Amino acid sequence: QVQLVESGGGLVQPGGSLRLSCVASGGTFSSYYMNWVRQAPGKGLEWVSSIYSDGSNTYYADSVKGRFTISRDNAKNTLYLQMNSLKSEDTAVYYCTKGPVGKYDYWGRGTQVTVSS
Repeated sequence: QVQLVESGGGLVQPGGSLRLSCVASGGTFSSYYMNWVRQAPGKGLEWVSSIYSDGSNTYYADSVKGRFTISRDNAKNTLYLQMNSLKSEDTAVYYCTKGPVGKYDYWGRGTQVTVSS
């Protein structure tokens, strides 16, 4: 059974930065295709970013391209999302997920990111 635990969310001013982490346990993290997705208040789920199991390829939604960076440390079983130049529209609960986009088989509980002055 795979477990994913996110951390690093919080309240930040517009233009600020946060780094989210997701620690995986119970499986072989280095073999997993991983993602970050988010859900803003009153809105549906939005895919944010994905990364290959070995970190060789990364993908981003247009809404975050150039501002967010996904990465991973397979030795630490940890997925990261560096978020810079944050905007109010980035306010959401952020989840790390395992599996192909749209076919996630494991989710974390999420971490709240609030961008507000």
